[in-house]
Amino acid sequence: MSDYLLVEKQGNTAVVTFNNPPAHTWTAQSLADLRDLVIELNEDKDVYALVLTGGGDKFFSAGADLNVFADGDKTVAREMSEIFGQAFETLSQFRGVSIAAINGYAMGGGLEVALACDIRIAEEHAQMALPEATVGLLPCAGGTQNLHILVGEGWTKRMILCGERIKAQKAEQIGLVEEVVASGEGLQAAIALAAKVAKQSPVAVSACKKLVQMHRATPIADALPVERQAFVDLFDSQDQTEGVQAFLEKRAPVWSNK
Repeated sequence: MSDYLLVEKQGNTAVVTFNNPPAHTWTAQSLADLRDLVIELNEDKDVYALVLTGGGDKFFSAGADLNVFADGDKTVAREMSEIFGQAFETLSQFRGVSIAAINGYAMGGGLEVALACDIRIAEEHAQMALPEATVGLLPCAGGTQNLHILVGEGWTKRMILCGERIKAQKAEQIGLVEEVVASGEGLQAAIALAAKVAKQSPVAVSACKKLVQMHRATPIADALPVERQAFVDLFDSQDQTEGVQAFLEKRAPVWSNK
């Protein structure tokens, strides 16, 4: 339970709505709550996908509350950067599929939480930025690294070094988001995509996700043997047997996530 995060389960999808109006800024408590929630969902074998969105129709999340840093206390800065990292890195490592339904402004830490997700869907009125350098700060919750993975060095530098704010259509063009939908349709689009995840073996999805993300730290020559071994390891799972048998018997599989 969290005052800052509203959680609803729809089938095999957990829908999490940020609830710190008006702009859904992050606090140490809400970040800790997100970290703990993802850890909890990792243990829930009935949850295959996670959808994140902001309450209302104006803000996805405006990031950190700058009042926290107003007195220049380095201890506070260290504590906040640490809990930001814990929350978003835990989200990035969620065993299932995470989808950000960006339904408005996603600024600073608000964009970084979306970058930590596997997939991003933006509503057409959404705007995104990492404007920390305009106030003498920098993105400390994965922004410099995760943005680069998605859009490359040039656009990363434009957004961070030049403080450029981009709209949803441009975000789709440069690969920051995977889809743009009409205003008010982001959450349902994300839930519909999450429903497709439930048709996949959750054991296989978890293994695939780890392999896809290996490129961030592992040379391809080292990753390829790991990929082959992961394929063999799936034969220890009940889902592998069920998936093949269901296909041969021309029926829908019933996943056990084991």
